[in-house]
Amino acid sequence: MNAHITPQALQVEELLRAARDRAPGLDDFGQDNYRQALQMLCTSLNTEAKLSAAGLVMMRERLVGQLVNRLIMEDYFKRFPEIHQIQIDDPLVIVGLPRTGTTMLQRTLAVDPRFYSAAWWETRYPAPLLGEGPQDAATRIELAKAEVAQTIEAIPQILSIHPMNATLCDEEFMLMEHSFLCAMDAYADVPSYTAWLDQQDQRPVYTQLKKMLQFLQWQKQQRGEPQGQRWLLKAPQHLHTLEILLSVFPGAQVILTHREPAQTIPSMASMAHTLWKIYSDTPDPLSTGRQWNTRMARGIHHTMHVRDAQDASRFLDIHFADTVSQPMEVLEKVYQFAGLPFTEKARSDAQQWLSSNGREKRAGHDYSLQTFGLSEQQMQTDYAQYRARHLQDAH
Repeated sequence: MNAHITPQALQVEELLRAARDRAPGLDDFGQDNYRQALQMLCTSLNTEAKLSAAGLVMMRERLVGQLVNRLIMEDYFKRFPEIHQIQIDDPLVIVGLPRTGTTMLQRTLAVDPRFYSAAWWETRYPAPLLGEGPQDAATRIELAKAEVAQTIEAIPQILSIHPMNATLCDEEFMLMEHSFLCAMDAYADVPSYTAWLDQQDQRPVYTQLKKMLQFLQWQKQQRGEPQGQRWLLKAPQHLHTLEILLSVFPGAQVILTHREPAQTIPSMASMAHTLWKIYSDTPDPLSTGRQWNTRMARGIHHTMHVRDAQDASRFLDIHFADTVSQPMEVLEKVYQFAGLPFTEKARSDAQQWLSSNGREKRAGHDYSLQTFGLSEQQMQTDYAQYRARHLQDAH
């Protein structure tokens, strides 16, 4: 398995060559600044991430796979220019700190076929494999199922943090990664890349995301899936770049989910630290806590600032406690906000989904502020403005 790859050896040219080898005859990776971003990421991975030998192989595989997807997608757009014409302007986007009930809300809404959503397998394998047509999904689904099973076997605690399932809808984060301008600190300790990223124009993340959603929707049409009315998206990543999302998707509506940061931040740090363990034998929990708290505090304040400059009717606030204790009332609000009738069928389908997939079906998730070098006092300080605006009257 790529035995010649030695530690500290992620090289952009080698990754591009490997991707071209896997997609014979294709050499157009698209026109954004993916190459510079990939270079910065590789440098940071090589010098800071302390990747294990196995982690290096897996990270290389991840990056090559994303480059292959870019090659294949560009080729499809050339051969089927009608994909460009697919209108995706008005997604319903769930945005909030991680661990605020966003997955539960997204998956309950996704039961309604009026929403397009991307299953985990589609975000992991958005492009047909070599020898497949756009209508073929079976192999990709089986690969994704095997990968999810391997992940759960390697780190069983992941399930108590984020319920992984290859065939259920998931966030678009893995699609956004294809720009290489995305929060790769979810997988590894790459502080210089993260600092560089914060100075970049991240519009390519969203222009690329829109293309990938067009491509996924076109494939759904080829497979004869039900035609939806609008996309349902969800990713905490949007906290950092909400104004770009609203610009690239001018009709987007945003559901903001809220919960006490002292509960969400250490939980998110725990998830990031768990993922870092896949790629490194020596991930530092204090570094995880520091970086993720800094980023999330920055993201939540950025979102508050962006929101102040926007039409208030584009936003709906939902509290985690309500999502858990009165989900049907929350859904009622969401459908009203989205301008869709909450039909009897949608209601009964949602009720059935919730009764089979409630939070109590999962193991508890243990974490503490102290594990990640954080304190209640720091939470009070870092999130004072957010708490004052969104949590004062919460339950």
